[in-house]
Amino acid sequence: MRGNPFYSDAERALYVARRGKQTVGRIAAVENRRHNRYHKDRLGFFGFFECLEDQEAATELFASAEHWLKVRGLKASRGPISPSMNHECGLLVNGFGAPPVIMTPWNPPYYADLIQGAGYAKVQDLLGYYIPAGNKLAVPDRVRHLAERTRRRLGITFRRLDARTLKQEARKIHELYKDAWDGNWGFVPPSWNEFWHITNDLKAILAVDFSFVAEIDDEVIGFMLIVRDLNRLLPAIPSGRLWPWNAVKLLFNVQKILSGRVVLLGLKTRHRHRGLFPLFAYEAARRALEVQAEGAEASWVLEDNDSIVAPLEAMGLQPYKRWRLYEKELST
Repeated sequence: MRGNPFYSDAERALYVARRGKQTVGRIAAVENRRHNRYHKDRLGFFGFFECLEDQEAATELFASAEHWLKVRGLKASRGPISPSMNHECGLLVNGFGAPPVIMTPWNPPYYADLIQGAGYAKVQDLLGYYIPAGNKLAVPDRVRHLAERTRRRLGITFRRLDARTLKQEARKIHELYKDAWDGNWGFVPPSWNEFWHITNDLKAILAVDFSFVAEIDDEVIGFMLIVRDLNRLLPAIPSGRLWPWNAVKLLFNVQKILSGRVVLLGLKTRHRHRGLFPLFAYEAARRALEVQAEGAEASWVLEDNDSIVAPLEAMGLQPYKRWRLYEKELST
């Protein structure tokens, strides 16, 4: 995490549990000052949690993290969030049969018991939808017709992201992202430095063929960012060692990956009431068909975000993965 701008306004403590000479678990406690200013809250976070099936070890890890949070005057602990909602978050509780997609958590099923055994309860679920491509995605005629009518009525145009001017594109998307997600559960607007750090890290796997920006009269009103699922190449590296030659192999083959993940979707607040999300979903499906994509995962979607859930399910899609966030009040 060295060099991550997130930590310019946050602190963390790292803990490892050992039984004898064996390492049995780890956890991070995080104070996110930007979150607490934005939400006028006194919330702490835990993340980067890994543990053997050992409740005693898990409980001790949580106790250590919670003590660190309480010393800083924080009143509750939420997670797993590693280290913020703009990074990896959630505990996989459903969908273990599907392989993990790039930048999404995977964990053994027993982790839920360990976290609940330490006194935590569900606070929110995040959903993942698999969007098949080509003829496998049966877009209902009513959705297709609605999307086309909306496009013509509002004069919406879609264009590819320009990878040659990625930093300028990212600045537009950053401003729109802050507006589009304002008011969403748990959202904290990232600083420009943090947003660019994340975007720049994704540059090599950004699927510009699938991603798009939506405009009305040259004004950017929405976007969808899709990355290629680099995880598809990892089974060819059984050793797990990337540097140096396997990393070169991954970068050489990344553009051949035809599956991906929708990592970010946004629409300006003043356009939300205009029924544009079905159009966005249809546009993504159309582009995927053009490039013969294999499909994509859309994650994470807040379970109570009806403006996203309803259009996806109108296309016949159902959640195939579920990640859970937990919270615990900290005693004084």
